[in-house]
Amino acid sequence: MKKTLVLVSLFIVAAACSTAPPGNVNTNANMANANKSGEMKSAGAVSESDIIAKEKSGWDLIKKKDWDGFGKLLTSDYLEVLDDGVHDKAKTLTAIKDFELSDVTFDNWKMLPIDKDAVIITYTVNNVKGTFKKEAVPPGPYREAAVYVNRNGEWLAAFYQETLSRTAPPPPSPSPTASQPAKSPASPAKPGETGPDAVANEKLVWEALKSKNYDAFASYLSRESMEIEPEAVYDKAASVKGVSAVDLSKAEQSDWKTLKFDDDASLVTYTVVLPGMKPGMKPEKEYHSTIWVKRDNKWQALFHQGTPAAMPQAAKAETKKMKM
Repeated sequence: MKKTLVLVSLFIVAAACSTAPPGNVNTNANMANANKSGEMKSAGAVSESDIIAKEKSGWDLIKKKDWDGFGKLLTSDYLEVLDDGVHDKAKTLTAIKDFELSDVTFDNWKMLPIDKDAVIITYTVNNVKGTFKKEAVPPGPYREAAVYVNRNGEWLAAFYQETLSRTAPPPPSPSPTASQPAKSPASPAKPGETGPDAVANEKLVWEALKSKNYDAFASYLSRESMEIEPEAVYDKAASVKGVSAVDLSKAEQSDWKTLKFDDDASLVTYTVVLPGMKPGMKPEKEYHSTIWVKRDNKWQALFHQGTPAAMPQAAKAETKKMKM
């Protein structure tokens, strides 16, 4: 429920070779399956329709330029991730005033429960009509995710991330020495023990990816995990398949930030840099977020989203010049 930036992103292809799951998953079925195995509690009395109404109300307040009303929808420790980085509440409320929104449409709503006091709502934004700093914004579609938490009986937005959608590019031609997909090591290392420290957990994930230990990577994901990338939305199986198709051994992470939703759920955001990538094929910088949840006394990744960093202005100008 945030501004849509005018800067056009390049896109991550880390999961481009995966097969996306169906666009909509039955939320009630997700909750029933999780409750059956004792993995999580019901998401309280809040319904998917309640959260959708709250999210839509935020967009309506942006249209009306009711910034005070918009600010009341956010928690004091609110974070959002856009293609220009991570914003806190103060930065969000300052930047949003440069966004002029006249129209927008929504579809593909889906709620994923985190626990009794937190839920994720994901959806697609289409046909955006508006400007940011007087320049027209891309119409979309955009893949959106927002986390709502129960604070003193009121459901407020604690996190938001936006990723400009695009069609997955064809996979690159295999090199003579790398014609087969990467596989896990013959004797993979035992997965590390996760805990309440979301940063430490995320570093374990990247250790598994860099060492191509995809069995360990899969063990860190919850059964109902969801991943949002520019090209698609992935379930657990598709996420594992996607990361096994690329070499992430040189990826570097920095700028770690965390947000605790409650005792059983935390968010970590950070920057990923992929050195040595060819210009025009993949951005060197991306903004990532993961939600870690405690289920049956084990911390697992429930949700992940990647947003490629916006192309620098100088690079945008050069690209535009080359097209003329």
